[in-house]
Amino acid sequence: MKAEQSLPQTDAATEEIVRIGDSMTRMRVMMGRRVIGKMAIARAAPGLDLSQLDILHVVRRIETEGGEATVGAIAEAMRLDPSRGSRIVADLVSLNLVRRQACQSDGRRSILRLTNKGEELLEEIRTVKHSIVEQATSDWSEHDKLSFAQSFSRFMDGIERLYLSAEKAEG
Repeated sequence: MKAEQSLPQTDAATEEIVRIGDSMTRMRVMMGRRVIGKMAIARAAPGLDLSQLDILHVVRRIETEGGEATVGAIAEAMRLDPSRGSRIVADLVSLNLVRRQACQSDGRRSILRLTNKGEELLEEIRTVKHSIVEQATSDWSEHDKLSFAQSFSRFMDGIERLYLSAEKAEG
């Protein structure tokens, strides 16, 4: 009779690292499918697509950071071909979610701004996403929610530090 082969014994900490890695893989698959974004759009803005929602978020981020949201800046931020970015922006303008404003320093360029309707939509999407997270954690204790929020934030800070360090070493 052949002896059964088993995995080497590991300590509890190593098992938890493996469990975190496996959970990250599941999260990446779910995020790759854009599950939360799709659920939010279905509830708050049927007919809008994920690219349009992404551009609204990028415009807001650029505005918040004090930059100028041009089609080129949006295309670069989203790694889109400028002509595709321009088409999506045109759709958003026709939906009255974004407006074009002449650039004061260069009349050939347009600066994009969220309209009130665009701001309201992003706020509604944010509310729906928070509701989804709340529903997913509805059976958690307040302590578990607090612990997860703190731990996940620290984890993402660590991942970001590792990424930036590796990027710096390469560049």
